[in-house]
Amino acid sequence: MNSIIYPTTNLKHVEELNIVRGEGIYVYDADGRQYLEGLAGLWCASLGYGNEELIDAINSQLKTLSYSHLFGGRTHQVVMDLADKLTGMVPLENGRVFFANSGSEANDSHMKMLRYYFNVTGEPQKKKIIALERSYHGVTMASAALTGLPAMHTHFSLPVEALGILRADSPHYYRGRQEGETEGQFTDRLIENLERLILAEGPETIAAFIAEPIGGASGVIVPPKGYFPEVQNLLTKHDILLWTDEVICGFGRTGNDFGCTTMGFTPQLMSLAKQLSSAYIPISASIIPDFMYQAMVEPSAQVGVFGHGYTYSGHPVACAAALKTLQIYERDNLFSHAATMGDYLQTRLNTLADHPLVGEVRGRGLIAAVELVADKRSGASFDDGSVGAFAKQACQNLGLLIRAVSGNSIAFCPPLIIDKAQIDEMLDKFKLALQDTLDHVQSLGLIKN
Repeated sequence: MNSIIYPTTNLKHVEELNIVRGEGIYVYDADGRQYLEGLAGLWCASLGYGNEELIDAINSQLKTLSYSHLFGGRTHQVVMDLADKLTGMVPLENGRVFFANSGSEANDSHMKMLRYYFNVTGEPQKKKIIALERSYHGVTMASAALTGLPAMHTHFSLPVEALGILRADSPHYYRGRQEGETEGQFTDRLIENLERLILAEGPETIAAFIAEPIGGASGVIVPPKGYFPEVQNLLTKHDILLWTDEVICGFGRTGNDFGCTTMGFTPQLMSLAKQLSSAYIPISASIIPDFMYQAMVEPSAQVGVFGHGYTYSGHPVACAAALKTLQIYERDNLFSHAATMGDYLQTRLNTLADHPLVGEVRGRGLIAAVELVADKRSGASFDDGSVGAFAKQACQNLGLLIRAVSGNSIAFCPPLIIDKAQIDEMLDKFKLALQDTLDHVQSLGLIKN
């Protein structure tokens, strides 16, 4: 065993698959075996592997300026170009961009900037943040506190209460609905619960509400159609900022530029990462409205510095990779391509809805999940995540890399460059793995027919 502490891994089961190279939407292990990368790595390798344009852009920047920081008045052209490109894309007017290295850091930075802003504008009590149950927003101390997945909290003693993190209902109709409740009634109930929470805590103490437009690690949760517009109306009523975590959903993943476009709302804050550089170099962005930035300028001058930043904030090589990635998206109409391929993926996945193991098929664009259940009629879950783990391994045995999330939901998130034939290949492999999984659970008596 190597001396690495592996991230988000059962530490008794490490180094089980050694990936040595990638090409297009495929990767290859140390034995030369090919795998279709059905989750784009970790929801991020949008342009696939070995893109020569990206490699050339990275190499060129390395030769020109391999590193320069942004502290104390310094800048460089590629970071300014990227910031301008992003602010021209996002639905915020006159947005301001802070660069970091991961989605976790982007969300952590937002939490700090929210506190800074409300402190300097005379509302120091306005620090609480509402996050959803079963949400995922990262794993730094603060972003993990935002996250609502038990596995990310157990044994870590996270400062959830100290940071003022509040929990709202997960907008998952399949799992959260009451008997006989329509999607509209479900949404109304969640909005009523949210307003009760806001009033009980005091809206004057709540800074923001954070959510992914479509939850990723939470199980690819797609809220009902009217959910986010109703949330936005409620937050506006109570003067609470709406913060969209677009780390997974951003840049074409849902078939539109951003997940908030797909789900019908306009945020005040945005977190971006992953597909921002197609994962070729780590980079993330926290985008805030101009009114927040302007309020911070004079206080920073009084202190002598805006005391937040990373050594690698706006790293020139990462910025060059991101800028080239955005140019490729635009030139090749990849968001439109993702919408077309997404429709095909969702249509093909929905043919599995009648399978004895499948409780729900859900998704938008090129992100989807198939939830495996013990009882199709009632939707009862399996007792643990072992069935999802078996299905994941069955897929891997057939040359398909996917991920089981939130227990037994099998997630799909292929590179945006995937074509129909490759979607067929991916789902043909998955259907075989699903049959292997059904045979397995039937042999153990785990499924009710």
